[in-house]
Amino acid sequence: MNQPWIDTSPKVSDEIRKTTCYMCACRCGINVHMKEGRVAYIEGNRDHPVNKGVLCAKGSAGIMQVNAPARLRAPLRRVGPRGSGEFKEISWDEALGLAREWLTPIRKSDPSKLAFFTGRDQSQSFTSFWAQAFGTPNYAAHGGFCSVNMAAAGIYTMGGAFWEFGQPDWDRAKLFMLFGVAEDHDSNPIKMGIGKLKARGARIIGVNPIRSGYNAVADEWLGITPGTDGLLILSLVHCLMEAGKIDLDYLARYTDAPLLVDDETGLFLRDDGGKTLVIDRATGHLRPFDEKGVRPDLNASHPGHRTVMQLMAERYLKPEYAPEAVADRCGIAAPRIRAVAAEIARVAFDEAITLDQAWTDFRGERHEKMTGRPVAFHAMRGISAHSNGFQTCRALHVLQILLGSVEVPGGFRFKPPYPKPATAHPKPHCKTTPDMPLDGPHLGFVHGPEDLALKADGSPARIDKAFTWENPMSAHGLMHMVISNAHAGDPYRIDTLFMYMANMSWNSSMNTGGVMKMLTDTDENGDYVIPRIIYSDAYSSEMVAYADLVLPDTTYLERHDCISLLDRPICEADAAADAIRWPVVEPDRDVRGFQTALIQLANLMELPGFVHEDGSPKWQDYADYIVNHERKPGVGPLAGFRGDGEQVGRGTPNPDQLKRYIDNGGFFVSHIPEGADFYKPWNMAYQDWAVGMGLYDAPQPYLFNLYVEPMRKFQRAAEGHGDRQPPDHLRDQIRKVMDPLPIWYAPFEDGHADPEEYPIHALTQRPMAMYHSWGSQNAWLRQIHGRNPMYVPREIWDSHGFADGDWARVSSIHGAITVPVALHAGLNGSTIWTWNAIGKRKGAWALDKDAPEATKGFLLNHLIHELQPPRGDGMRWSNSDPITGQAAWFDLRVKIEKMPAQHETDPDMGAMASPVGRGPRNLRWKVGK
Repeated sequence: MNQPWIDTSPKVSDEIRKTTCYMCACRCGINVHMKEGRVAYIEGNRDHPVNKGVLCAKGSAGIMQVNAPARLRAPLRRVGPRGSGEFKEISWDEALGLAREWLTPIRKSDPSKLAFFTGRDQSQSFTSFWAQAFGTPNYAAHGGFCSVNMAAAGIYTMGGAFWEFGQPDWDRAKLFMLFGVAEDHDSNPIKMGIGKLKARGARIIGVNPIRSGYNAVADEWLGITPGTDGLLILSLVHCLMEAGKIDLDYLARYTDAPLLVDDETGLFLRDDGGKTLVIDRATGHLRPFDEKGVRPDLNASHPGHRTVMQLMAERYLKPEYAPEAVADRCGIAAPRIRAVAAEIARVAFDEAITLDQAWTDFRGERHEKMTGRPVAFHAMRGISAHSNGFQTCRALHVLQILLGSVEVPGGFRFKPPYPKPATAHPKPHCKTTPDMPLDGPHLGFVHGPEDLALKADGSPARIDKAFTWENPMSAHGLMHMVISNAHAGDPYRIDTLFMYMANMSWNSSMNTGGVMKMLTDTDENGDYVIPRIIYSDAYSSEMVAYADLVLPDTTYLERHDCISLLDRPICEADAAADAIRWPVVEPDRDVRGFQTALIQLANLMELPGFVHEDGSPKWQDYADYIVNHERKPGVGPLAGFRGDGEQVGRGTPNPDQLKRYIDNGGFFVSHIPEGADFYKPWNMAYQDWAVGMGLYDAPQPYLFNLYVEPMRKFQRAAEGHGDRQPPDHLRDQIRKVMDPLPIWYAPFEDGHADPEEYPIHALTQRPMAMYHSWGSQNAWLRQIHGRNPMYVPREIWDSHGFADGDWARVSSIHGAITVPVALHAGLNGSTIWTWNAIGKRKGAWALDKDAPEATKGFLLNHLIHELQPPRGDGMRWSNSDPITGQAAWFDLRVKIEKMPAQHETDPDMGAMASPVGRGPRNLRWKVGK
């Protein structure tokens, strides 16, 4: 009778503004509920092609990003020593004027003195355009320390890779194998996909040293020894070839398996026009691979030549790849490996899918049906971030192709604008000219030694040594080597380091303590070794303190962004799609979107491409650029609502384009026509559709590369052939690792850290509720992950006598940390692990000095170094994959010992001053009445 009245249906919002989430890189659609002009609530957009309404903890917590106490408030100029965090707030006119004052002289004299590197932003087509206009060869984004092995291996092998390049056929796959994927990568789509698989009774096998997240719901978990994934995969290849369970028709039609390789040179046999040749089964004669009516012979005989298929059989049927030979190294019993291979074969061939869908291939042959091998794979950084990662990723793609499970129903499917062969991408450019743009795009795909980024004297043209003999196929650059090389003056000195959203003084660097010293080190004159540092971020991260000039970015709800087909679009396998962000709220601080700040700086400097001939600006801000920039006639950053608003893919700029996107929920979708949605690399209906969309200028059918001929060209150079040859100290390495067929070799740290002294593998992965360090200041997400222990498997736990509440000292050949430990039953027996990016430096992110992230959180980065230990040869060897330069984060070997419990983790890097001070102990606000 006396119960209080409760409003069970309160008003949620005054209006809903639809945009794109930025709490990770999934790019989900969100509905932002507004009350009185403020963000009240965020939910998933059910109409969005990526997440279809599903939203995770990160996405929901986006409201805390726009209210975070750690937000930077105005441009900053350093007034104290570098690293002190002592700044003076200045105006944007002063900030951009100072940047112009610093950058203009080096552009006029030597543009390579600028190193411009960006973190996990999603505007790389734009930032690379800016760097190219400036004229520096020194540009790249975060891929070199994240997953370039996966991306490059996929493109060189089959024209695309996992995640942003493609996805499993979630609706038809019957067996799904997941390698090395942490929960933060593509989390909503993968969770939704796994849900579909489970609902249909499909089987899931997880291959990962750590059983958490996705692997925890797998039907079978293979707790592999870190760094041995490639060996396991090649053993599966051995079993399948031994049993004859490979798709011979698929291999003959769509891959280089029937191409003829010269026994002496290792290069493909070509006709006078450069076309690769096969033997036609019907005639027994040499024919171009793409000639109409040709039936390539996988087992052809031609004097002095063998087919790729014959080379593969010769290699992978050797006993060294048998399960019995690899089991101990991989940590997986031989019968289990054979059982997995048998299951793959059974599902692929006994449970094949047939669709009654006609299609025509690039040879002009009509097929009445589409045959699917319903075995799908997915992999990410776990197999990529090793010094053998490129060849491991290649091995996985070769396994897919041998099964005939790429671009078929039930297998792996490309997302537009992929597939694209490596030859369709630009080659890297590095020619600098004072006061002029660079001679072409910075990043790309090399096809032989002639494409390396070398100066006339053979020295590296880039500060990170990308595209050199040290790492020839470094398609994403080596961001983790920029600071180390700039500090060492190797290959040369720079003047200005310009970075965006790259927390290089903390969780984004190996050798964290060493990097801090490099950023603050002075020469004999007392001048900083790296003279100037410009940095842009939205928050007071650890890196801000090391900048001389800070350009404050907006939060993602306050900005324009373009998730473009020119960059990292939101496409699905059945559709081309892109999206925008737009300011659903206006900033309450003196901040600007970084891309807008770059445009305004370019206008001040009158950079070519950004200004008209009379020096007047082409674009005032990033929104203006998104709408009106054309990369080539009719093709701009956004594919939707072009021209009169109804044109798709190609069309003149439409001044109402952004409004049309906003009205449509912040995204645009163009579905692939029925019959064009499979066999994309060879399906002429897809090729023609892609040309109409502006993805290609002309059809580009191609063969998958089981054998990567450009790698053989580098081997030949190391053997003494050609005009451009490697230095002597790199010849053996190139001969070994640049094998055109996938190989496995032990991670490099296995050879540096004595396995007797350092018997344990140590890994990090990011949790589903965090992404990089973006959630560091988020009040909701901190409640999920405010501290991190070192997780230890049962064998190590018992042998060291650990108990709940204990601490341990973990040591590598590079350093040591003292941290809390916890038991984890789902681990490879020789592996320990922890969450990444939870630990914070005292004073950063507006956190209290006693915040758990700073006292009970820690980084494994202190144990890792960007350089390998000295070999006694006077060389600086990067701790990277020698093919792509990918940072070898996961090669780490350690030892562990029990320690008395501590109040705080070690090392303690000391507290830093914060330009935004400390946040309140309790964060409260009320939205609306």
